[in-house]
Amino acid sequence: MPPLDETPAPTSGARTLLHRLRLIDGSGRPPVPDAALLIEDAVIRWAGPASALPSDLAPMARVDLGGRTVCPGFIDAHVHFALPGPAGNPLQGLYELPSYRTLKVLDRLRVTLENGVTTARDLMGLDAGFRQAVAERRIPGPRLLVSVTMLSQRAGHADFTLAGGIDGLAVAVTFPESPRSLVGSVDDMRSRVRDLVAAGADCVKLATSGGVTSPHDRPEWLGLRPEMIRAAVEEAEAYGGLPVAAHAIGRPGIEAAVRSGVTSIEHGYALDEELRAEMVDRGQYLVPTLLETTQDLDPARTSPSAYEKGVRWHRIAQESVARSAAAGVPIAMGTDSGLAVGHGRNLEELGLLVRIAGLTPMDAIVAGTSGAARLCGVADVTGTLEAGKAADLVVTDVDPLAAIASLGEPGHILAVVKEGRIAVDRAGLFGGGSLPALCP
Repeated sequence: MPPLDETPAPTSGARTLLHRLRLIDGSGRPPVPDAALLIEDAVIRWAGPASALPSDLAPMARVDLGGRTVCPGFIDAHVHFALPGPAGNPLQGLYELPSYRTLKVLDRLRVTLENGVTTARDLMGLDAGFRQAVAERRIPGPRLLVSVTMLSQRAGHADFTLAGGIDGLAVAVTFPESPRSLVGSVDDMRSRVRDLVAAGADCVKLATSGGVTSPHDRPEWLGLRPEMIRAAVEEAEAYGGLPVAAHAIGRPGIEAAVRSGVTSIEHGYALDEELRAEMVDRGQYLVPTLLETTQDLDPARTSPSAYEKGVRWHRIAQESVARSAAAGVPIAMGTDSGLAVGHGRNLEELGLLVRIAGLTPMDAIVAGTSGAARLCGVADVTGTLEAGKAADLVVTDVDPLAAIASLGEPGHILAVVKEGRIAVDRAGLFGGGSLPALCP
């Protein structure tokens, strides 16, 4: 790896041709049955029918994929790598040093990448140092976008201050020097967003409704007040148009977020036809996080209040999302991994988008590739397999259009390539050093 004060070395011009493959490029176009894909260092130089490959693009190496399907690397637009999922208790952080918590995060990043996610948006918990370490290939993981923290008012969804005075959020997900999460006024909101920009945030995460797990509120309650949401959106727009993601479950919080101009509604369980139409008009995305709603709730691992809220609102979520999709609300894949969902199960969301939301398999793939890339502001880098984009791809032994739920099973993710480097090769498809390892 490069020295600490340098970025990775310049590209060398090495070309590798992947051929005898079935190409699903993430655009929504029909698959190309006998396709080829030419990788030059970290980017795609050419993709399309093998018969149309220009003769002047001679590769240095060839990889025969034997008719297997290649999709873009998937994008999870809503994860929490600092949280342990069902494998642990967030309050375990009380007994752990930040350095130890960091090491656990590294394993979650690795398993998520190896199971098909090459870009992930962490919406509370990780700072920009993790993004830098991944970008410099010091650690394996998806390309990271970070919100650093989530903003809410006192007694809102970012307030996990327990009765004994312990800040549950701080011990669970934050690292030293993270900007504080609680906001008290419009001016304070502007200051907090500027703090996040200074901390390197790629997006702003707001809580415009209460939540299931937070101790002081309920999903049907309004969270941040509209004037505070508008201030955050204005500041984010002024700083290069940073996307603003709104945790919004109940209608008051969704309405405030939609009409204040946020980029995406995260969860959106109580959407109605009026608000769906407004989202369509504004081009606002819904990230429905269905995987979170399908987990069996364990009353032994949560408070009675959180258990009751979860049972009720997960049912509402599953009844609502198909109507949102049918209304034409743009949908991007997100899983909320780290809460009730274990890390590395992200692609199970694709099957749920078909089974529960009523998307076609191709539409679900778009939601997890080019759609999520547009939402996250990285569509010029990734999300489709076409010339000039990063060589982020997944090789599978199933037809996703016939058995999309199978992508959620790691055994069907034969290989993952990120920026032209092998993250995992379970089937030994890239033998002979045809592509370099992601983290040598």
